[in-house]
Amino acid sequence: MSSSLKDKVAIVTGAGGGIGSVTAILFAERCAKVYVADYREDIALVTVNKIRSKGGWAEPLTFDLRDADQIKSAMDKVAREQGGIDILYNCAADCSPESFPLDKNIEDMDIPTWDKAFSINVRGTMLCCKYALPHMKSGATIINTSSNTGLQGFQMLNAYTCTKAAIIQMTRCIATTHGKKGIRCNAVAPGMVLTKPNLENTPKVVRDIVESETLLPSLGMPEDIANVVAFLASDESKYMTGQVVVADGGTWIHAPGFAQMNALMANAPH
Repeated sequence: MSSSLKDKVAIVTGAGGGIGSVTAILFAERCAKVYVADYREDIALVTVNKIRSKGGWAEPLTFDLRDADQIKSAMDKVAREQGGIDILYNCAADCSPESFPLDKNIEDMDIPTWDKAFSINVRGTMLCCKYALPHMKSGATIINTSSNTGLQGFQMLNAYTCTKAAIIQMTRCIATTHGKKGIRCNAVAPGMVLTKPNLENTPKVVRDIVESETLLPSLGMPEDIANVVAFLASDESKYMTGQVVVADGGTWIHAPGFAQMNALMANAPH
């Protein structure tokens, strides 16, 4: 077991499931004290109990990303109990199966869908940073979650992808304003990851299209993203700030038509 995060006080939002849960467990395995944050305590406790069953340190932390007072109270609570905050990983976002079918192109966008995405994904991330930063000292770090779709044009999910682009700029701003204080801020930009919600709510035909455009043999797993986040949270990345680490198996970096070109070359005469 690595001790690269030994005695670090970490808050992971959206840690009741998916990438957030896997990352919280990994942080604990690396000897961090982990506050598992989610909007419902029963969901947070699922991850907390997994960590405790392995001998790790974890406590639930409950707040709604749309409620500034709840977020401030939660950050103050952690700082009061631990003397400060070393790591904030903002993983939570609105990825609900109720929201995504309504998230279309700009012309067809339902305005409440747009407002909900920004209130949770962007404003919520901003509030977590805003209220954690006063409790962070030199050596602390923030990792925000963007997406490779925040770097690309996309036919659908225009609200979601615009929020992920905004998070990249927020990351750069925090890195710029707080770097001389010794506080780092980076972002991770996953591609499609085989979380339970993606397996349940993303049609297989869509997953197959994305996988065909992925340069590596398969789509990523939550553990793949958690390992990147743990690196960004550790002193091993202490000279990195304001960066966007794209972890998508190479989906973003190649020219359009990769999958079709592969098929063409496979059928070409040798």
